[in-house]
Amino acid sequence: MTTRYTTSGVRLRLHSSRAGNLDWLLLPGGPGLGSESLQELADVLDVPGSVWLVDLPGDGSNTTRADREPFVQWPQVLVEAAQALPDAIFVGHSTGGMYLLATPQLRGLIRGLALLDTAPDCSWHPHFVEMTRNHPLPAFDHAAAVYEQDSSAANLMRLAVASAEWNFTPKALGAGRALLARLPYNGDAVAWSEANFDHTYKATWWPIDIPVLRLWGDCDRIVSQQSWNADEYATTNVMTRAIPDAGHFPWIDNPVAVTDAFNEFAEKILETVVGAKTVIRGRG
Repeated sequence: MTTRYTTSGVRLRLHSSRAGNLDWLLLPGGPGLGSESLQELADVLDVPGSVWLVDLPGDGSNTTRADREPFVQWPQVLVEAAQALPDAIFVGHSTGGMYLLATPQLRGLIRGLALLDTAPDCSWHPHFVEMTRNHPLPAFDHAAAVYEQDSSAANLMRLAVASAEWNFTPKALGAGRALLARLPYNGDAVAWSEANFDHTYKATWWPIDIPVLRLWGDCDRIVSQQSWNADEYATTNVMTRAIPDAGHFPWIDNPVAVTDAFNEFAEKILETVVGAKTVIRGRG
């Protein structure tokens, strides 16, 4: 796998390439899960250009620069990733999408923005807490108590796996548990975001001159979509797709619908790129 690092240590790993000049930068949620959490999404994307898995410095398994303070420039260091590739499209899942919307310096640097199961402000969090109270998971509570005493990566993994019933629909539960069990967890990233971002976040920009895809699972219980009802986000450049019978990782439940949505999104992006040929999967 081709791997590139920006000056500040953002890691970009090439997942796949097809004909075309676009670069799709997949930024994970969590935080602390690593871009490995988007492996299945990358697998189902059938878009022109290259698909990259992106990790902020100090997130997931991207800890090779442990001698440096990794969180100093979070999340604005994402600008370096956009500058590294001339036709970048950022795809942010959950907290990853929030980091993108908290980085107004991306304006003018990206060709498109996809926001997956994310929110424009931190008001999603009280809804999440209420959901957990209404749908308690004793195994999660036990794992949380253990993690509070010992915040190891292994215990963080057990905590995440114990939350699977909140993240996935019943039909996807087995695949969801397997996904969560194989990720490279990073408690330092979790702690930083909890202390510095999660509870104060509000989008600081909204692109109106590039295509935007807002996609979510219509059974997502993690991130409420209510805040998107504000008029400021109902701009004509936005394409919305609710994936039916899908949870917080909708490409696990319904990969075909997610693939189709991204194909349509790619067409909209190519229409805006000067001199680009609208060639998708051999059509055009």
